[in-house]
Amino acid sequence: MSPSWSDGAAAVAALTFDVDAETPVLARGRRYAEHVSTMSHQAYGPDVGVPRILDLLDELEVAATFFVPGWVAEQRPGLAASIVERGHEVAHHSYSHRPPTSLTGQEERDDFERALAVFDAQGIEVFGHRAALWEATTRTAELIAEHGLLYDSSLMGDDRPYLLQAGGVVELPVHWSLDDWEQYAFLPEPDIGSVIESPRKVLELWKAELDGMRFYRCLFTLCLHPFLSGRPGRLMAVRELIEYARSCGDVSFARCRDIAVRAQADDTLPVRPVSVPHASRDVYPD
Repeated sequence: MSPSWSDGAAAVAALTFDVDAETPVLARGRRYAEHVSTMSHQAYGPDVGVPRILDLLDELEVAATFFVPGWVAEQRPGLAASIVERGHEVAHHSYSHRPPTSLTGQEERDDFERALAVFDAQGIEVFGHRAALWEATTRTAELIAEHGLLYDSSLMGDDRPYLLQAGGVVELPVHWSLDDWEQYAFLPEPDIGSVIESPRKVLELWKAELDGMRFYRCLFTLCLHPFLSGRPGRLMAVRELIEYARSCGDVSFARCRDIAVRAQADDTLPVRPVSVPHASRDVYPD
């Protein structure tokens, strides 16, 4: 029998878009705000990539989840609402896109709550969270539970949904192989990436992962960045991937919040602690 979270599908595909815009670069240093070419590269995401992606999703009748940093939503009033109006989900992706692992506990809390305040002010209800750079801490799940969010999508402890012991948060796991950052990201300053892959090679990788997940009945969480996969040739590969998944006949598409609702009601899901190994300084120096 299929687990209830999958609703009878061999694999469930969650198309997720991290609308980071300028934040990943600014998180490296405020001085990059003066790098006009780099800032234009990042602004392409919300300004050009997102509208193009929304049109594609409309055409193919697929609902998706957009993880938006609070700073991006604040700088571009109406962006989050324009996504929700098209039937998609907007989710919490920090305020500043500074990774929690680089922050103190109070700084992580302040950043987390500042993003929530932005969405609240814009009338956007958020149900889930994704840590910047997927760098969650042991505090992150507690913040998610404390503020009543349903799910997280930052960890890699499985390729199916599971529950975090901290507050019963649903984890919708991710993996580097299903992230376009590793395939396409390149900037000379700050130094990011080295080789820009062909969309054909990337499509081959993602189709192979999808086929494996269909066999093992998994959650296919694809993480795309509009400033990367919003580029024409790359978005054509995304189109082909969706069409391929549809042709398989046993893959369903769903927003993260809908998967998380089904997962929360699935009593077969494992519960895992949010813990770190004991790493003594005499073995692993700082």
